[in-house]
Amino acid sequence: MGKIKVLIVTQEMEPYTLGSEIAKLSRKLPQYLQEKGMEVRVLMPKFGCINERRHRLHEVVRLSGMNIIVDDDDFPLIIKVASLPDIRMQVYFLDNDDFFKGREIFHDVKEVEYDDNSDRMIFFCKGVIETVRKFGWSPDIVHCQGWMTSLVPFYLKTAYKNDPLFSKVKVIYSVFKDSLEKSFDTKFFTKASINNLQEADLSAFRSGDEIVLHQGAIVYADAVIQAEEELDDSLQSAIDEIKDKPLLKMEGEDLFSGIPDFYRAMLPGEEN
Repeated sequence: MGKIKVLIVTQEMEPYTLGSEIAKLSRKLPQYLQEKGMEVRVLMPKFGCINERRHRLHEVVRLSGMNIIVDDDDFPLIIKVASLPDIRMQVYFLDNDDFFKGREIFHDVKEVEYDDNSDRMIFFCKGVIETVRKFGWSPDIVHCQGWMTSLVPFYLKTAYKNDPLFSKVKVIYSVFKDSLEKSFDTKFFTKASINNLQEADLSAFRSGDEIVLHQGAIVYADAVIQAEEELDDSLQSAIDEIKDKPLLKMEGEDLFSGIPDFYRAMLPGEEN
């Protein structure tokens, strides 16, 4: 096997968004993997607060032009790209005027959550997969970071499982403590049912009347990383109950050292 191809899908990343644990780790992980000889690409949302001029984003015309359907409406998907300073790595941004233009990340400037965060998430997760199909690039590993990416493992293992680009892909989900599903309404299940999927197919994302994004992603991922030591009790219980798939807990000062071997153990012919 040649270079391991890794797609990092993250909801936030420094220097484009600042402050969160996801943003910090998502900046360091791709560089670490690249230094270990892996081929890495990064996809993230193009939130309106990201300064395009400062970070030198520009549209990738050959990738733009698709429409993503959310709740029976078509939304144009615009792909932009920037190079991470100092390390020769491209970061691709998924943009749309309705969902991102002129807006902060998940809350407005008065700290009020956007009422369409669930739609923004669905648009992003569907857009990620369609963008990779447009690349014509088949990753060995898709590593998802954060609740906004939580539908990607589900889509890859259901709606796209027969797509040749993804038929052998291994999906890893990194669990962080932050999530916003308490503000979602139950229409989420209808909206998230893409292609020939039904609401019942999303049962892993439902606990009674509650939406549980992290737990659903854990079910569909091939492996799970606990990216923060302190999680709420229900989420920690879901992780502690994992018995049928690899689990890595990031602890100590050298957070990333176990990840390359964690990847390799999942790929045929790459075991140590």
